Amino acid sequence: MGYKAALANYIAATNTHDFQKVREWLDEKAVYWFSNKTCMNIEEIGQYFENAWDTIKDEVYRATDVHWIVEEDNTATCIYTYQYEGYYQGSFVQGSGRATNVFIRNADGQWKLVHEHLSPIPK
Repeated sequence: MGYKAALANYIAATNTHDFQKVREWLDEKAVYWFSNKTCMNIEEIGQYFENAWDTIKDEVYRATDVHWIVEEDNTATCIYTYQYEGYYQGSFVQGSGRATNVFIRNADGQWKLVHEHLSPIPK
């Protein structure tokens, strides 16, 4: 499986709202930069995901306009627009922002996400 499939499977895992499924796509050294927090290890990343799913109920997350800006034998980096929708305190909400994902191929030949950076779209 290649890095493009890894991105698709990571997004699908995110939409299960089960961090153990998301975890399968993360490298042990994964670091996430969210707009309001930096997560430096898997435990912090998991807590952030769980909090987000508790805050936005029935969230659906999408990656659109994906552009692969680095495509090498053992690394791949993409940028995209993320979109989400769900229910916040009972009201339907939706939004979007910018994302950068960095994938590496590990010693077993599997593509894993080692970095994600999410931020708002500048006005």
